Amino acid sequence: MKPDAYAALRVPAYRFFLSMRLMVTLAIQIMSVSVGYFVYDLTGDPLMLGFIGLAEAVPAIAISLWAGHLADKYNRRNILAGCIVTLLLCSLALLTLALHRHTLSNASLLSGIFSVIFCTGISRGFFSPSNFAFLPQLVDRKTLPNAIAWNSSTWEVASITGLGLGGLLYGFAGVTATFTTMSVLCLFGLTFIFQIAPRPVPPTDHREPALARIRQGLRFVFSNQLIISAIALDLFAVLFGGAVALLPVFAKDILKVGPEGLGILRAAMSLGAISTAFLLAHRPMGKGAGKMMLACVAGFGGCIIGFGLSKIFWLSFCFLFFAGVFDEVSVYIRSSLMQYLTPEHMKGRVSSVNSMFITSSNEIGAFESGLTAKFMGAIPSVVFGGAMTILIVLFTLWKAPKLRDLDFDELVKEQSG
Repeated sequence: MKPDAYAALRVPAYRFFLSMRLMVTLAIQIMSVSVGYFVYDLTGDPLMLGFIGLAEAVPAIAISLWAGHLADKYNRRNILAGCIVTLLLCSLALLTLALHRHTLSNASLLSGIFSVIFCTGISRGFFSPSNFAFLPQLVDRKTLPNAIAWNSSTWEVASITGLGLGGLLYGFAGVTATFTTMSVLCLFGLTFIFQIAPRPVPPTDHREPALARIRQGLRFVFSNQLIISAIALDLFAVLFGGAVALLPVFAKDILKVGPEGLGILRAAMSLGAISTAFLLAHRPMGKGAGKMMLACVAGFGGCIIGFGLSKIFWLSFCFLFFAGVFDEVSVYIRSSLMQYLTPEHMKGRVSSVNSMFITSSNEIGAFESGLTAKFMGAIPSVVFGGAMTILIVLFTLWKAPKLRDLDFDELVKEQSG
């Protein structure tokens, strides 16, 4: 019997969840592209783009394990609401800085921007594990793979729209209008999350010390070869393949397409990823998933190399588009593995480990890209990162046989049975 590609979307609470995710991700992505271009306009230094990533990654990493512990102990919907309120306040703070940018010195503007980004890192450190753990509470286990696919699709829709909209707003309407839009989107996200009734907290021993619970989550992740190898593969691929952080440099100095072109380039990977996510919602991953994941991460690295060498705007766009196609397969398999293999009462802690290594690796990767671009130049930095990604795939192929031989059909049958 053909699976229902829209099963998860028939659940009202899940639709509100996706709407919230859409609004929040739009705001975050608009913030990403606009703050990056704003800072590069102020400084002209690619290393500062790396420091933006570092300013967000440090608090996200520091708070992640504690956030996962709280997501397994307290109401996940309320934690998500608190995260959105924090993002709203950060958006309003950026708007205030933008309104006073002509009266403040560059040093004051930069210190204010980095302080706000630090706070968004704390919020995102809490948001990721709570979001991951809340999703399976909204649908039954049979519908979960479909819910994962649509969740990924929604993130990609927000990414392509947010990144493109961020560049276009910044280019045509200015930084003030851009930060105002972010604030409005956060308000919508807060409205949607409160449309979902709170779900019961999984049974837990509230007397158990926090450190013991955190260690329990860490042991679970590091003792499971499938989970840890999938996390490690994405970690190093994102760390070395983080060309996205240098897109303002390519848009302004190499391809010479300005903020409008930057928005299109930032949207390219998401456009490829959303196409793949919709395909996966209709045709879920099955046999040979492990080999497919490894091949796609290698393809991602190849596309990053091609992007780094390209001097033609639309060719660069195509390389980023196919990088998004390959990346989405890896993200889907990793997310599905974690949802199926993690017990309900540990989802927050396990997701926090994933968040610490994957989500934050985007920011650490941004710092690595900015640092190598400072000393090697933007083009050699991107090519180096793509080549390292391919080497990581070869190492994983050798050292992680369980991931290499993963059969997703068999995994779903085992876990469902």
